[in-house]
Amino acid sequence: MTHHPPSALLSAALQAAERGWHVFPLRPGDKRPALHGETACPRTGPCTTGHLKWEQRATTDPDRIRAAWSAGAFNVGIATGPSGLVVVDLDMPNSEEDAPDGAANLSALCERAGQPVPRTRTIRTASGGQHLYFSAPAAARLHNTAGTLAPLVDTRAWGGYVVAAGSVVNGRRYTVGGPALINPLPPWLKQGLLPPHPQAAATVPGPAPVPLRAHRYAETALQRERGTVRAAGEGRRNTTLLASVRAVGRFVAWGDLPRHVVEAAFQAEGEAIGLAAAECRATITSALEWSIRTCRPRPEAA
Repeated sequence: MTHHPPSALLSAALQAAERGWHVFPLRPGDKRPALHGETACPRTGPCTTGHLKWEQRATTDPDRIRAAWSAGAFNVGIATGPSGLVVVDLDMPNSEEDAPDGAANLSALCERAGQPVPRTRTIRTASGGQHLYFSAPAAARLHNTAGTLAPLVDTRAWGGYVVAAGSVVNGRRYTVGGPALINPLPPWLKQGLLPPHPQAAATVPGPAPVPLRAHRYAETALQRERGTVRAAGEGRRNTTLLASVRAVGRFVAWGDLPRHVVEAAFQAEGEAIGLAAAECRATITSALEWSIRTCRPRPEAA
């Protein structure tokens, strides 16, 4: 029997799994998941009892990994939450922008905080950015952020994933470009990623019920903006998603629509048009936080 060595991408997936990182296939030469979405779910195999998203299907099982990568030259995604990772994503500015990159912004943040720039396992991305891998704190369940720490400094944790070293996007390979050792997330960075403590609820007076007319108007706006996202063309999808979520965000701020309903609706639309789930979630969170922060009081009825 002839023994064939594993492909480079299969090897990358197996090496990640050996570290205890949960992996799943990404489209060849791309950063988007290669797994079916909810609308196309066949409800068979792993999804027999209900649709499983990429985070739930990510695995460390070498047999499942070999079976998946035998079907094609898939890039490797690492589900950060199940893998016990928090990855700081240092992006590059758009080519037309004369602005510091994420690495420079992180250095400035460290300087203001009086902290050294953290050293840990570093991956050079296809775009020239960096992924800094940290072990997640045991006492906190962190989620993705987009620009919370600094411009062009995002994080991936629960609900997010990163492209693993060895993967190739736009002809460029993700490579290890720094220390191999993974260090814990610095406590001062963790504090910047924790969600704010909820304000104590006032006992009196209670919140006024949402008028039925206001709720219907908000629902109509939500459905209209969902359609706008669905119709977005190539190259405009993320910016359209951002604008549509911001347009609906005021209804969340006014209490006309529950935040989780709006998040779920736009997440489904973003994934349906081909955006990565993590990218959708980060854009939606950023847009809603901006809307809630800048929203003006509801206009008084005439």
